[in-house]
Amino acid sequence: MRRALWLFSLALCAVAILATVTARPAAARIEHFPRGFHIQRIKTGDATLYVRVGGKGPAVVLLHGFGDTGDMWAPAARALYKDHTVIVPDLRGMGLSSQPKSGYDKKTQGQDIAKVMDALKVDKAALVTHDIGDMVGYALAAQYPARITKWIVIDAPLPGIGPWEEILKNPLLWHFNFRGPDVDRLVKGRERIYLDRFYNELSANPKAIDEATRRHYARLYARPGNMHYAFEQFATFNTKDAADNKAFQAKGKLTMPILALGADHSFGDMQATVMREVGSNVEGGIIANSGHWIMEEQPAQTVAKIKAFLDKP
Repeated sequence: MRRALWLFSLALCAVAILATVTARPAAARIEHFPRGFHIQRIKTGDATLYVRVGGKGPAVVLLHGFGDTGDMWAPAARALYKDHTVIVPDLRGMGLSSQPKSGYDKKTQGQDIAKVMDALKVDKAALVTHDIGDMVGYALAAQYPARITKWIVIDAPLPGIGPWEEILKNPLLWHFNFRGPDVDRLVKGRERIYLDRFYNELSANPKAIDEATRRHYARLYARPGNMHYAFEQFATFNTKDAADNKAFQAKGKLTMPILALGADHSFGDMQATVMREVGSNVEGGIIANSGHWIMEEQPAQTVAKIKAFLDKP
């Protein structure tokens, strides 16, 4: 079966040489969301979020980070949708969501997600987050703690929390401060090269992020404005997010059950260390044989841990 898919992918590549390349997600050979999912474009004020919705039962919201879009969660959606209502937005300025000029601080984006829940008439939901999605998730849970039943937080720090200043010294994280008047020009037309740096250096096995996946996200990030507003996500880390997070932390720890998963070739046990700074009911865990790109490198293992935690009474 895998060989057949590989041959089919090669055939698609040959066709693509002669065809016009588009930015539609369906053009890439990555996993699709289950049949029955639909798209809603939900206004949250100055932004309109592109949201995938499907399934039935208790709600779960899945938030992506940089280098991915909500498309990363398709394998998790497939495992969850039979007994959960699965809600998967693209964050503002990313994927197929709109590109407002401001609002890339995570406090505002947490409010975006609360408004998505309101529009879908979802009072409470579990939360699954990765990368920048972790930061939006904390802002959501801290502002609306009664609305988040459980939280699975995966492989990223929280600005201003715990060992943040030491984390910033890691040379692999130079992109946190990649800003200035020329960054758009430096990357324009080179989105694939820029993203390959992340996939190659922050993974345990770069080959796990296959060619089709790389093309898929490069096309999405090459959409006019998308890389600019991805940079805006990072620009607020120390100008706004760190101060907001310290203010949230000062109000007390989150009490919902939290599973803090770190990849063994990335944040590892540090994920649980960070989360115990903001949560009183934190369980740690490790994604084995993985770098930062857990859903590309170890999808089955990651999905199994997500489902097991959500299914706990």
